Amino acid sequence: MAVTLADIKKLRDITGAGMMDVKKALEEANGDFEIAKDLLRKRGQAIAAKRSEREASEGCVLAKAKDGFGAIVGVKCETDFVAKNADFVGMVKLLLDAAVDNKIKDLASLKALKIGDFTAQDLVTERSGVTGEKMELSDYTFIEGEVVDAYNHLGNKLSSLVAANAGADHETVHGISMQVAAMSPIALDADHVSEEVKQKELQVAIEKTKQDEINKAVENAIRKAGINPAHVDSDDHIESNQAKGWITAEQAQQARDIKAQVAAETEANMDKLAKKIEMIAQGRLGKFLKENTLVEQAYIMSESKELVKDVLKQKGVEIVDFRRITLNEE
Repeated sequence: MAVTLADIKKLRDITGAGMMDVKKALEEANGDFEIAKDLLRKRGQAIAAKRSEREASEGCVLAKAKDGFGAIVGVKCETDFVAKNADFVGMVKLLLDAAVDNKIKDLASLKALKIGDFTAQDLVTERSGVTGEKMELSDYTFIEGEVVDAYNHLGNKLSSLVAANAGADHETVHGISMQVAAMSPIALDADHVSEEVKQKELQVAIEKTKQDEINKAVENAIRKAGINPAHVDSDDHIESNQAKGWITAEQAQQARDIKAQVAAETEANMDKLAKKIEMIAQGRLGKFLKENTLVEQAYIMSESKELVKDVLKQKGVEIVDFRRITLNEE
């Protein structure tokens, strides 16, 4: 049976597969659309299985908001070339539209969602077969609210969603979406940061403060011994500076001895510094929370660097929740 251009176009529109792949499948199926679709699906599955161990670190992330519901979909692939391909981006848009229209609330449901004759996962598998690259429907999140805004950063690798109160100014809410994308806050405010995260960050701050106290004591002792601390701040520097004649062998050994002795003595007496360390660590935790919670951050759209919370108060906007997905390394 002869395969017509109209048949090829029809099956391509249904499956999103490449023109030559569709033509070949129709020819093998003698024009039977169902058999041709099954062939395309199996080829995609075979290629996906063959490349399952490969790394998919590129991809496309897109967000959309509609009628109080917003979603972000991320699909990974192997190369930036494929990630920028119009058909690949078009597939991600198709998945996103379907997710928003059906108000999908988890990744598993999205993968199983029927879009035409295929599930969302089938479409990704078939696209993998067309390109020959591993692909993965990897990321999904959603948000609901009275006012929902979506922001897609240039390059299709970073998207955000923000939900706000009814009547919220859309321009302000969109600015907050850009804030979320740019500044990656971990929570709305300090009260929304889990105790687990706070305790983890406090412990990190305590350990850093302890090390700072040790370093300070060591530096003072080395300076008191008449040695430049910058010349002996690491074993590599000690060796190179000794080779340059900047310090003598005796000074090099003296610096090593001071480091070991003073560090041990300071560590042993750390209990005496407990209150000081706790105070400094709490200050560092406060700084962490200020830099990493949305309302305490400086607003990126303000030249005077007003805090987000002050801008929201001025505009009468209440941010209820936000989401963010990126494929960029951070």
